Formats: sequence, C-alpha cells, structure tokens
Amino acid sequence: MSHHRIGMIVPSSNVTVETEVPALLARHASATFSFHGSRMRMHTVSPEELVAMNAQRGRCVDELADAGVDALLYACLVAVMAQGAGEHRRVETEVAAQLAERGLPAGLVSSAGALVEALAAASYHRVALVMPYLRPLAELVVAYLEAEGVEVVDWVALEVGDNAEVGCIPGDRVLSAVRGLDLSGADALVISCCVQMPSLPLVAVAEAELGLPVLSAATAGAFCLLRALGLPTELPDAGLLLAGRAGAEAPR
Repeated sequence: MSHHRIGMIVPSSNVTVETEVPALLARHASATFSFHGSRMRMHTVSPEELVAMNAQRGRCVDELADAGVDALLYACLVAVMAQGAGEHRRVETEVAAQLAERGLPAGLVSSAGALVEALAAASYHRVALVMPYLRPLAELVVAYLEAEGVEVVDWVALEVGDNAEVGCIPGDRVLSAVRGLDLSGADALVISCCVQMPSLPLVAVAEAELGLPVLSAATAGAFCLLRALGLPTELPDAGLLLAGRAGAEAPR
C-alpha cells in the first residue's frame, strides 16, 4: 500500500472535518494516510471573522510545508466563497505558489474548489443545498455556485452563527431540513455545504431515502484529495460520488 501525508488547514473552532475526512480515507483499498493540521483563529461565522481568518493562511501553509505533506486541504468552504465568484482559483493559485517556493509539489484542494470540482466531475448540474450559515452568508454560497454554472434548485440555511455550535448540529435536524426541500429536478443533494456541520453518517441514509445522489463538503474534499494524489476515488458507504463511477482523472 502507498502512504500519503494529508495537510489540513482548518478554522480553530472546527472539529468535524478532522474526523470525517480521515474516516473516509481510512476506507481506501490501496492506500493509507496520516493527517497533519494547522489552525486559523475563528469562532463566529461572520464576514469580518472570515476575512481575519483567511489572513492567517500563509503561516498555516508554511507549517504544513515543514511537515512535507503530499496533499493539502484548505478546509473552510464559506471563508472562500464569501469573498466572491471564482475565489477558490485565486486562493489555490496563491497557495500552490507558496508551496512551490518551498520546493513542495503537494496536491492542493480547497473545500470550495472541491465542491465545484466534484459536482462537475459527476455531472451534477442542478442541486439542492443544506447549509448551517446565517442567511446572508448562505446567499453568497448560492451565488458562488451559480456563478460556476450550477443551478441551485432549492436550499435551506439553519441560521447557526457560532462555529462551535455548527459542529454540534444533530443529524435529525439536518434530515428534517432535507425533507423540507423541493428536490424535483435536482441531480443531487449537498447535505452539508460546510466542512464543520456533521453529515457523514447521513449520506448513505439520505441517498436510500431520496433515491438521489447525496454528497457533502467532506465527501467532495475526500474525492478531490484522491484525484490530486492520482488514487482511485472509490470508498465504500460514502455515497454515489465515491462509488468509483465519477470522473477519476483530475482536470488538466
């Protein structure tokens, strides 16, 4: 088996992505992974705190470069999407340049870019979203995806502003929100458009109930990390995106 080091840049109050992504990648049939984190201070999910958090990115990239990671996940979707259309490309370009200066050819994935890439790879063009954010930030996420050519057919914001509380949102509340969405015409459901809102145990459950592909920020991140590393993208019990049928080759 090959072994790969995964670097994760996360908001200081995040706890979920550091459990869900390792849990996903632990299911891989032909590779093993270790995970190495660096944190940016952020507690309240507000435009001001997101900007201040993003300003700490350079230090985090340097710390993970010191660890010699093979791939890096910039794991805060809304921090990127709230800055305007196409921001994930600018962020990924800047981080890649910083890694290159350190002589580190690591694969790079942002949670925002991963969701965009995963939807395109699986040809999911019409989606519904469940988000924890306050409504103004949720509207920015919708606008961001629509600027990428994704039609958002319906969405719900759970209006939780405290990021620590986002990590404690119970699964039954998420599923209740899902059941209130109009999914007619949707190609897929993004059950958690946030790496902090727990959702991994819900993906297969919701797919079985809805008869619709279900993904999350975490499953999209795992999918794109595997693509960046040139590894098969098949993971069991993680939804159709990771069933090995979506495009496995990373875009050139």
